[in-house]
Amino acid sequence: MPTTRTSVDIVPADRQGVAPAPVPKQPVARAGQGGLVDTLVDATPAGRDRVVDALRGLSIVVVVLWHWVLSITHVDGGGALTMPNPIDQVPGLWIGTWFLQIMPVFFVVGGYANMAAWEAVRTRGGTWAAYARKRVDRLLKPIGVFLAVWAVVDLVIRFARPGTPSVWTWGRVVFVPLWFLGAYLAVVLIAPVAARAHRRSPLAALGVLGVAVISLDLLRFHAGWSVAGYLNSLLVWVFAHQLGFFWRDGTVTAWSTLRRAAVAASGLAGLVVLTGSGWYPTSMVAVRGEDVSNMFPTTAGIAALAVFQFGLVLLARPALERLLARRALWKATVTLNAVAMTIFTWHMTALVLAIGIWRAVGLQLLDEPSGAWWAQRPIWLVLPGVCLAVLLAAFARFELPARQASKP
Repeated sequence: MPTTRTSVDIVPADRQGVAPAPVPKQPVARAGQGGLVDTLVDATPAGRDRVVDALRGLSIVVVVLWHWVLSITHVDGGGALTMPNPIDQVPGLWIGTWFLQIMPVFFVVGGYANMAAWEAVRTRGGTWAAYARKRVDRLLKPIGVFLAVWAVVDLVIRFARPGTPSVWTWGRVVFVPLWFLGAYLAVVLIAPVAARAHRRSPLAALGVLGVAVISLDLLRFHAGWSVAGYLNSLLVWVFAHQLGFFWRDGTVTAWSTLRRAAVAASGLAGLVVLTGSGWYPTSMVAVRGEDVSNMFPTTAGIAALAVFQFGLVLLARPALERLLARRALWKATVTLNAVAMTIFTWHMTALVLAIGIWRAVGLQLLDEPSGAWWAQRPIWLVLPGVCLAVLLAAFARFELPARQASKP
């Protein structure tokens, strides 16, 4: 089946390791009328799958809003910030996690992007090292800046106030995004091997991963081998990433609505069976008081969730394509993706800054989902949002140089 050559990173395709598609007849970048964003919007290849870009940006936004708005962030008895969610106290709220735990979608579109990048590198006769360098650079630069800044801040605080514990003690929540980025970095690096397996036998490659995920969970829950859970914390994401290859090679985009619905139904059935077994929690995020979390160590529940959400995405794709053909919405998508890594890396720091402001004016953090807590939710959307805007102004430049260098 023919492959649609597109790129998902919001830069000209040839800068991201993807063979550039023909550019539609649009005005050349309008200097001074929108700058970089308008340049990128105008340079959008005709064959680009804009839904991939939109879903990647949406995934980041949902994670950020969940951490800001739906976490009961407060100071525990040891003086450290902690951020449980209210799922254990709000009946039925767990079902929302089957839609709002959207990280599987991020890995699916990552599979699309990484396969596209590897194909382009191979077309030019490049090596795995060339592929890895291009894909990893955008991940590591924002992370490096983030860690360096926090190292300096930590030293300054401890020097100014001797006896103050390390940020790792009181503010570990700021590093929450890093474990996920570590998992994504791993799948980026193994994508060429996974893509080769997909080309040889797509269903067999996916099936082997699925069986391996289930087998490791059996070893963990039935045989008591806890290490298996940590192995699955990578393998489950490789499974979700592999689903994106079926999108990239054009297999699923040619399917009927019925077949797309069947994908969603099979994932939903898997979720029902797994959560009904008693081994897996119904929530797809960690919940206070539960010994097992589907997220970490990651379980087969997240693999089933990936299939379910992939099916929903396929069903929604035609409508999303029509929406993203509108310049305003596509421009918003381009803008978001241009600083996506900066947003994801710094959003918890923005929350910590907001908490500092809140406490500095004498207000208290609530530790239960009371009526007052729910009434404050809009505040915890706006206040961290303002802090994040300041952080973006300071640090987005470390994500943007490669984009600026790629202007026509």
